[in-house]
Amino acid sequence: MNITILGAGAWGTALALTLASKNQVILWGRHPQMMQEMQSSRNNQTYLPGFELPPAIQATADFDAAVKAADLVIIASSVSGLRPILQQCLAYQLKQVVWLCKGFEEGSQLLPHQVVRQVLGDQVMAGALSGPSFAQEVARGLPCALTIASTSPALCQQVVTALHGNAMRVYSSNDVVGVEVGGAVKNILAIATGVADGLGLGLNARAALMTRGLAEISRLSSALGGRNETLMGLTGVGDLILTCTGDLSRNRKVGLGLAQGKSLATIVEELGHVAEGVRCAQAVKALALKLGVEMPITDAVAGVLFDGVAAPQMIERLLARDARQEIH
Repeated sequence: MNITILGAGAWGTALALTLASKNQVILWGRHPQMMQEMQSSRNNQTYLPGFELPPAIQATADFDAAVKAADLVIIASSVSGLRPILQQCLAYQLKQVVWLCKGFEEGSQLLPHQVVRQVLGDQVMAGALSGPSFAQEVARGLPCALTIASTSPALCQQVVTALHGNAMRVYSSNDVVGVEVGGAVKNILAIATGVADGLGLGLNARAALMTRGLAEISRLSSALGGRNETLMGLTGVGDLILTCTGDLSRNRKVGLGLAQGKSLATIVEELGHVAEGVRCAQAVKALALKLGVEMPITDAVAGVLFDGVAAPQMIERLLARDARQEIH
């Protein structure tokens, strides 16, 4: 299969390495010089150094050639970059598109599949590829399991055929909302657990934040039409565990930096990569308020990120909340 990945960051490159074992892959990036260097050096020195690109991967900045050659297009951008790339794709009448981003669009508060439908319409077979996956480990060929979520069984089968095998397992789901909400909100919760860990509050506190955070994910997912059983799988509990506890987690690093008293601008600059939970927190807070969904941890994280609340004060506010029954 001819697969084009639009976005040559760490995750897009790691996925290209996995796909190249049995597909022809074009990896597109918007910066011509960077893509020329990648094509000649066979290495993504900027975002994923140390992994040689096999001959089956072609790196290019030529959008037209990349999209025209594709049987399947995979968008490996941030949520904020999804709509602009989709708008570029409008001229090509895509038949199949998959995205990797996790979050809600700022301003519109839309999930990625809603953005795709808004831009491309209902005729395109579309789906979200999600699950617990650090780019570094995927690039190394370590075991990983993902979920392709789509209402199109044909697209799910295409993605499974392209990716499943060796160290990669791919499951399918038709609960796009549940998969996307799980992938979005866990990034916010990873910031919260990073704060708690950075303040030295212990493993008990981390477990409590993750568990009550899962309740927040469940409430929002249900309000948007997702199924709670989806959140017991890879794109819910699985992704939550990885992102909240793994040292490679960008969002967890944001929380650790906040606990040290660093400014958000400094933390983002030090990361050098997008941490989706930062932008997502404001969108989810606003959406939860509009829907009447209680999400105190999300609200607390947004307060630290954007309202000048100190990290220790965030924890104090959460602990001071009234007692209640443990129900979702």
